[in-house]
Amino acid sequence: MTDRGRAALRQSPRQFTVGPSSLRWDRGTLVIDINEISSLPLVSRVRGQIRVSPSAITSVELPLTPDGTHVWRPFAPSAEVTCDLEANGWQWAGHGYFDANFGTRALEQDFRDWTWGRFPTKDGATCFYDAKRRDGSDLAAGFHFTADGRAEEIALPPKHRFRRSLWAVRRETRGDPDTKPRQVLNMLDAPFYSRSAVETVIDGERTVGVHEALDLRRFRSPLIKPMLAVRVPRRAGWSFGI
Repeated sequence: MTDRGRAALRQSPRQFTVGPSSLRWDRGTLVIDINEISSLPLVSRVRGQIRVSPSAITSVELPLTPDGTHVWRPFAPSAEVTCDLEANGWQWAGHGYFDANFGTRALEQDFRDWTWGRFPTKDGATCFYDAKRRDGSDLAAGFHFTADGRAEEIALPPKHRFRRSLWAVRRETRGDPDTKPRQVLNMLDAPFYSRSAVETVIDGERTVGVHEALDLRRFRSPLIKPMLAVRVPRRAGWSFGI
């Protein structure tokens, strides 16, 4: 939530620390300690701990471009998550996941837009990744992950559009023929990005998963990028006190 300089970074095989916040592995559980200040419009302390306990860690990596400049890494498609933040109503426990994206180029250099979804199923989780690259090519990928971390590329069901976000970001996801996906919970709405809980049907199973839509044409706009400095504050001069 906060951009910091190189002096605020510490890294070891089991821990990643940036300023007062950190991630560490503790007996198979990813422990995330948060100590931050939120951004405008509601500036407040965000402090507490999140624990992510994967059912398994995968070895899967999906190159998002032919030359590998961007990679999706689904570390734990299925996990149990507990959240305990120091604020009323910010305690939660349930099903979740842990993944990351890596790259050697800016996203807006290589992509026009993308949609992604991760949907829990009775025997694991199914993920869809669809993107339009700036060179005119498309990415269309689907994987099913079992609870023990095994991954299988699957035949892709058709894409279905559903209602645009509050900022009119175009959204679609995949599901069985005649499926009508719908948003059931809005998580984050920005001029170039939408994250929400979406319901769809996969192989006859109705499921609600996390969905994101990213419009990088909007993100490239010189009118949009300055907004990030407001939403993601920058802090210089951090010291670990040594």
